[in-house]
Amino acid sequence: MIDYEKELNAEQCRVVLEKDGPLLVIAGAGSGKTRTLTYRVARLIEAGSPPERILLATFTNKASRSMMSRVAALMETDVSRLWGGTFHHLGLRVLRVHAKRLGYENNFVILDADDTKQLVNRCISETVKNDGPKFPRGDVLRDVISFSRNTDETLTDIIEGRYPYLAPHLEAITNIAQLYGQEKKRLNVMDFDDLLINWRRLLVEHPELRSSYAERFLHVLVDEYQDTNVLQSDITDLLASHHRNIMVVGDDAQSIYAFRGANYANIMGFPEKYQECKIYRLEVNYRSTPEILNMANLSILNNERQFKKSLRAIRPKGALPALVPLRNLQMQANFVVLRIIELIREGYPIQEIAILYRAHFHSMDLQMEMTRRGIPFTIRSGIRFFEQAHIKDVTAYMRIIVNPSDEMAWKRVLGLCHRVGRQTAERLWHWLAAQKEPLSAATGDDFLCKASPSARPGLAKCQEVIKELASIENMDIGMIIETILTKGYDNYLQATYTDATQRGDDLYQLAVFAAKFASLEDFLQEMALLTNIGEEEEGDVKENEGRVIMSTIHQAKGLEWSVVFIPWCAEGMIPLGRALADPEGEEEERRLFYVAITRAKDQLYLCYPTVDYRRGVGYVPVKPSRFIRELTPTFSYSSRERPYENWQIDEE
Repeated sequence: MIDYEKELNAEQCRVVLEKDGPLLVIAGAGSGKTRTLTYRVARLIEAGSPPERILLATFTNKASRSMMSRVAALMETDVSRLWGGTFHHLGLRVLRVHAKRLGYENNFVILDADDTKQLVNRCISETVKNDGPKFPRGDVLRDVISFSRNTDETLTDIIEGRYPYLAPHLEAITNIAQLYGQEKKRLNVMDFDDLLINWRRLLVEHPELRSSYAERFLHVLVDEYQDTNVLQSDITDLLASHHRNIMVVGDDAQSIYAFRGANYANIMGFPEKYQECKIYRLEVNYRSTPEILNMANLSILNNERQFKKSLRAIRPKGALPALVPLRNLQMQANFVVLRIIELIREGYPIQEIAILYRAHFHSMDLQMEMTRRGIPFTIRSGIRFFEQAHIKDVTAYMRIIVNPSDEMAWKRVLGLCHRVGRQTAERLWHWLAAQKEPLSAATGDDFLCKASPSARPGLAKCQEVIKELASIENMDIGMIIETILTKGYDNYLQATYTDATQRGDDLYQLAVFAAKFASLEDFLQEMALLTNIGEEEEGDVKENEGRVIMSTIHQAKGLEWSVVFIPWCAEGMIPLGRALADPEGEEEERRLFYVAITRAKDQLYLCYPTVDYRRGVGYVPVKPSRFIRELTPTFSYSSRERPYENWQIDEE
């Protein structure tokens, strides 16, 4: 017998020992959510529930393996019969037995991401006969169709609300989605989304099957419930419909994945759906100091839609969180990097230091400064800023203006043209390389004749861009980037990426960043130098030596570090300006801010520049984020580092 009162704190113990019925557990950050779920499963088995009659749904394989192994260790018995795993894993398990009811064979094949893209591309080629350069690629359509299916919304609503620039192609996209569904059934294949959609279909369309599974599962437990989409919520409701022993665990204050289809209404509406449910809160935090938790509690108060809670620390007092206003972006980068150097000297392991930001371009100056000073870092939110495809595309145009003999830059630019493939780009480059003045030759009629008729319209547009770039006075980098975007690259982004807006933001911020360089040559030289230095360091640093972590806040959820820096805590950056267009955007942005704060264990630094350079405007004053101004009624900021208790509002 497990001594639950000894193993758990009072809050956790109440949840674990609760009797049957619907339970909503609001688990604050660092409150031992996984431990509570694990002991709850152990308690159910100990009380007589057979493992095969318990279902535990998680969001990652890692979480599932961790919980299953912990339960096995606690019970000292075989728990392999327990239905534990991700929603998709559990859906696959059911569909392997009952797929024939939906017109599939039980030996259906699961498509991976690349297979899905290829099938979507084939559906495009069979549906759209005149696919101009602006028609979205298979990657984009795959993501748009997937989002529509996971949110249970029509393609019309999704495109009008999230991708308005795809509206001219709505009819074609709808036809492609329909053909894609037909082809999957014909080929006896399912994609990742089908594992949820078809699982729900089985339960809805076959009442006897629903009754069988609902009677089988005495208990249904769901981890990270705030991240569930409408499909996952419906499935768990259907499975728990007989016994109504459903326990969902999550934190509404950490619901930050609406862009992936997560439905905030699931956790907020749970008490209405299960009116007899009992609500428990896990508020004892094992991660952070009291000072950091005090700030976290204050940071989320202004959200109207939430389950109120107050995190309490068991750790002793520590350092106050610091607000650090800096003169400009370069000073912000300098402060963060120099403080990291000091922390390492003080004995903090380098991998226990993290820089968390709202958007990838917020890390641009920081990545450069870290590279210059030789501090190894890892980008958790993707690749290094200057190594992203859209950044390299735009700088490739710049490179051929500065050096018309740059083979790699020419091939990259030519490859962006509609219907110009690798072989055509290679052939065009060889012709250009033989010319005395490649840049001039590239804008002539002879150059067009070297390509096939179908490639010439795309190549002609490229010529227009090159001509205009070559005529820009003083090689103004901002004007170069703006010209590339407005002359067709923005259309390319929209047709190629579902995050085209974010990539456009990156490029406009690159234009601002580039303004500090005296010439285009200096800018490109610095880019090349820093990229090469970064690559050398990647090879020099051994895995066990560790690196500073750089990550978006979204990617940091569920993780923790001793010291956290949050740069760009300024209005328009967090909250991000474009996110506020959504009626629920401000509250989700505030939850992001809360998640960032609660990643810190010992020290927390909120930084922002007091002045920023805006293209076409010049230097403008920057306000601290509204989330900072909400923290206390008294708050002041200056060029010096201040603990938040001493801040005073300065509306000027």
